[in-house]
Amino acid sequence: MPAPASANGAACNAEQGIFTARGAGAPLRAKLSRHEPVRILAIGSSSTEGIGASSPDRSYPAQLEDDLEQRWSENVTVVNAGRGGETAIQTIERLESSLQAERFDLVIWQVGTNDAVNGVDEERFRTLLERGVSAADRAGTPMILLDQQYFPTIKDLARYERFVSAVGTVGDKRKVSVFSRYALMKGWNSHSPDALRAMLSADGFHMGDRGYDCLADHVADAIQRMAALPVTEAQAQVVATARDR
Repeated sequence: MPAPASANGAACNAEQGIFTARGAGAPLRAKLSRHEPVRILAIGSSSTEGIGASSPDRSYPAQLEDDLEQRWSENVTVVNAGRGGETAIQTIERLESSLQAERFDLVIWQVGTNDAVNGVDEERFRTLLERGVSAADRAGTPMILLDQQYFPTIKDLARYERFVSAVGTVGDKRKVSVFSRYALMKGWNSHSPDALRAMLSADGFHMGDRGYDCLADHVADAIQRMAALPVTEAQAQVVATARDR
């Protein structure tokens, strides 16, 4: 990773391999080609709600909405359905209900951190992941699984990383795109513990404004890749400017 940016003493850059694109991006690409509004459901726990951010408009879904509108010059709505403290069993019914009640062009399911740290059974967690993917399939909505965060005080690293691996395994099995927040944040820490700390809020666990900003930038990159859209020179400048903030 490059040297930290001067903005907050932390680089927004990422290691290779944080996103694995699978599944159909054609419907999203078609909507954009017709200049139609895009609706995205961001669902999960505190990292989606924006705990640690200085205000709701600094959460990752809010910043993702801004990033995509700048890139595409189209109307984009990212619905923030984050609810702090939830495990997958608590989120799954909201996910199913939301996908039944409304039509979305993409769902981003941030999942697994609370399950890993709160003693949820590993096989039960995999079953719930499968259930969520099936809900998206039934709705005909492409999905991105956003895996667990990395934080310096993980107590049982082996168990925690099994939960991270479970997200990747289900994504591979069900042909669902996976964005590895764990790899992104662990890469920041490998570059410099100070770089990671600058991305976190005062609690040393949740992301702060800068971390959510960087996460949104990279998720926007992932969505653009998923939709197989070429990156124009103007869009590249938007990304570069955002990451230098």
